[in-house]
Amino acid sequence: MFDPVIAPSGTLLGLLQRGRGDGTLHALTAPRAEALAALNHCVLRDPRHDWQVENRSLYYARLYVDLHGELDAIEAHLFDTEDVLDTEESRTGLALAVLGHLASYGRRDALELLRRYAATGSNWAWALDELALRDDDAGLRALAVPVLARFTTDAEGEAELAAAVRDAFEPRPWRLWAEDPREWIGTRVRAAQETGCFDRWQRQMRPTGPRPGWSVRAVFEWAQQGMERGAALHVPAARCLVAVAGPEDRPEILQAAKDGIDGARCTALRYLADSNDPDALNLIEVAVADGTATVVEAAVDAFERMRSIAAVERARGWARRPDALGAAAGRMLACRGGTKDSELVLAALREAVRGEGPDAPTLWTLVDGTGRLGIVCAAPVLRHVYRETASSHLRGRAARALAATDPSFATGFAVECLWDCEETTRELAARHAETGDARVVEQLRRLAADPAEEAEVQTAVRSRIGPDTAAM
Repeated sequence: MFDPVIAPSGTLLGLLQRGRGDGTLHALTAPRAEALAALNHCVLRDPRHDWQVENRSLYYARLYVDLHGELDAIEAHLFDTEDVLDTEESRTGLALAVLGHLASYGRRDALELLRRYAATGSNWAWALDELALRDDDAGLRALAVPVLARFTTDAEGEAELAAAVRDAFEPRPWRLWAEDPREWIGTRVRAAQETGCFDRWQRQMRPTGPRPGWSVRAVFEWAQQGMERGAALHVPAARCLVAVAGPEDRPEILQAAKDGIDGARCTALRYLADSNDPDALNLIEVAVADGTATVVEAAVDAFERMRSIAAVERARGWARRPDALGAAAGRMLACRGGTKDSELVLAALREAVRGEGPDAPTLWTLVDGTGRLGIVCAAPVLRHVYRETASSHLRGRAARALAATDPSFATGFAVECLWDCEETTRELAARHAETGDARVVEQLRRLAADPAEEAEVQTAVRSRIGPDTAAM
């Protein structure tokens, strides 16, 4: 999946793509046709950089409800000929998830679309999982025939069926079908269930990697073989060294960390850092200076995992370095430094935004650190990250940091956060938003009464307005 093109944050489309609360508030006051066009654009062209982690489906479904939006565009997208050519889950997953929430809100047209797509679409398994949570038994039983017809009755088809049953997120449809009195349905599904359970057991019992009987050299060789296949095995290899290596092996491990081949060097650096070896920090610094890109990345990761006082002290000395180790030092101080490190953490935050933009991966840790340390003068940078990032998770972290650093948060961003796409951000807003704003009280009541809302959000809401007010 290609990275989506995100519109500017000042536009309605850009706000909706980011899942910001202001997106909903602007859409509800914009011309309906314009709002629905932007909403459909988001649902049909998933704007998330990480579609498996970031939430948008409930956010978009609520907006469809508020706008009384038709589902013609979603229907055309799902049943387009492209569905046969592009079978990636990312093409249709967001649309199907939105339909699932709409079905929960009583939209019969959404339920019917899910049923049709589960019977004929390429991403049928996702649609079936959505229906498993919302449809009645009769609706699910009616899908047994078209779903099972997808699998041939030869050995290959039965193996594919067993894998589908085993990997299903929601087992309810398969359990219903296993009880079907028709032999070619009930018997076949029960056999697939048994095969899936056996496959899972086999995978759990299958040995992988080295065992304590191996030598240190064998572990290094295993890590190198994995690296040559494109698999990063140095982390599990380092764990193996814990079981394999003894005090007499330390010279060999130190040598590997100093100038070994990449697989051995990465493994040795990780092992030494995890065990707080006194030479680990010096060897990490050397690796960053003369190692390959793979070694540098492993060395930096190993350093960031360290928890010792010595590692934090070294981070204070490295924080101004203009390289990967300097960036890692800033992140370490953000996580484990004290108030005296605030200036270094703020400098790292500013440099990351200036050099890499509001979506830089390093910002996640730095933003958390500014909130943890209560760096009040970081608020302008945090506001910029909040507005501009395309990641709803990073925006939520920026909101938490602003709650700790920005006195205006309760009357500012906290208000719009009540409509945010991420439940953790809505929960934060429910605890902080100033209730003197009429919109805040109205939205708190809506969240408290919405059966689709997360329990943590509703708990936070009720702590602010009380159960009697929520029911009004």
